[in-house]
Amino acid sequence: MKFAIDDIAKQFTQQTGFRLRLSYGSSGNFASQIQHGAPFELLLSADEIYPNKLIEAGLTQDAGEVYAIGRLALAVPKHSQMHLDGQLNGLKQLIDGHKLQRFAIANPEHAPYGERAKQALQTKGLWQDIEKNIILGENASQAAQFAVSGSTQGGIVPLSLAMSDNFSRMGNYVVIADELYDPINQRMVLVNNASSVAQQFYAFILSAPAHHILRQYGFDVPPITASKSNELTTMEGR
Repeated sequence: MKFAIDDIAKQFTQQTGFRLRLSYGSSGNFASQIQHGAPFELLLSADEIYPNKLIEAGLTQDAGEVYAIGRLALAVPKHSQMHLDGQLNGLKQLIDGHKLQRFAIANPEHAPYGERAKQALQTKGLWQDIEKNIILGENASQAAQFAVSGSTQGGIVPLSLAMSDNFSRMGNYVVIADELYDPINQRMVLVNNASSVAQQFYAFILSAPAHHILRQYGFDVPPITASKSNELTTMEGR
């Protein structure tokens, strides 16, 4: 998500003149910080669980919106001998042959993409055999770095990171079949103290230009409904 949001923020600044202060990390960590009073105005989560916790705690302006639908990729370093396929059969061959030593995912305890990576491995019946070889990244970006840098033999990472220039130069990837894990609906919420600039950025993320960027980075996006379109028009008129 980092590279997509960087591009969206850049376009937002060009259009409005407002500069944003962006922080990247795991959704769970940021939600916890907000619950403890950290001065964030907008949470762009990699799932719906953590925004819902903030909503239930009365810390948000409303229920927010799903702004993107994430997908998973199996990523490996350049020149890897692993066969890449969306059903993870090549990974299974390495495990069955006792040739897999280190494999990266984000920490499933607080990183949504890590939780879905674990789910995909469980769906294929691989988790029990691979768990001892798992190297946990603190967040999805660190897991992706582990996956393609050569410090592991690969990993399950966000498709958006695998597609980015930084990572595609270092490794190869394949999109993991959607049926192996639950949809990764990514929800954003405005915190109660959100400024008008944060509200405008929130609206911009729901716009067609932002959706175009998200698609370029491998995300699916929800349709822009009539109510959202009216909200965007109101924001642009402020």
